[in-house]
Amino acid sequence: MTGGSGPPLLLLHGYPQTHSIWHRVVPRLVERFTIVATDLRGYGDSDKPPTDDQHAPYSKRAMANDQVAVMRALRHESFFVCGHDRGGRVAHRLAMDHPDAVKKLAVLDIAPTREMYAATNLDFARSYYWWFFLIQPADLPERLIGADPKFWIEWKLAGKASNQKGLGLFDLAALAEYVRCFTPETIGATCEDYRAAATIDLAHDDADGERKLAQPLLALWGATGTVARCFDVLALWRKRAADVRGEPLPSGHYLPEECPDLLVERLFHFFIQTAN
Repeated sequence: MTGGSGPPLLLLHGYPQTHSIWHRVVPRLVERFTIVATDLRGYGDSDKPPTDDQHAPYSKRAMANDQVAVMRALRHESFFVCGHDRGGRVAHRLAMDHPDAVKKLAVLDIAPTREMYAATNLDFARSYYWWFFLIQPADLPERLIGADPKFWIEWKLAGKASNQKGLGLFDLAALAEYVRCFTPETIGATCEDYRAAATIDLAHDDADGERKLAQPLLALWGATGTVARCFDVLALWRKRAADVRGEPLPSGHYLPEECPDLLVERLFHFFIQTAN
């Protein structure tokens, strides 16, 4: 999906969703930006290529390369990027591997993957159980999720939303789109996304050594979510980026759908109004 006018802004969704997660923020964002909202490799209506023993086709590096190709095809050589959940991890790798392409990046309700795994405790393991379930060898999670994909999606979405709202916060059309796209091929591909995160993505992160992102980074997270409870978000991002700012918003995990107006205001300020 693309539209609007102004500087280009790439929007990247997370698991188990599609670009439809942005439906409450795009109507305002197109007033100031040229919006490009994609489905990540393996998600939505994007391709689901075969994997390999290293999970390389679903590494964040491969996903980031997809996004650069899309933006160049649309004649955007440099751009802003905002990623939620898995999309934030792709945005991180995109900014690291393609520093001339990414001018600024915003990440929503995540800390860096390597640091989150390293700081895992009982609370995080219980709350983010799918980080450890989806990385199990094929095709264990694929078979279990595939037995009732709609139940899995609804259980997953309701569990990470604000406690007061649950599944009711999601627009019915968006929810139906998430379910429609969660085919057997998507289930397998998205498991590979997580398997890559626990293997080849960590190797890529380790290979970065002490190198930090040079671009300004905005971290926003849900005040009532697991990330807020289990991690010092800004401190962890400052291990990976030189210029970090951010704050919690009154939300659970799904900021674009739970607090769209506040999110738009923060993105306008960060991408448009701040000088650096």
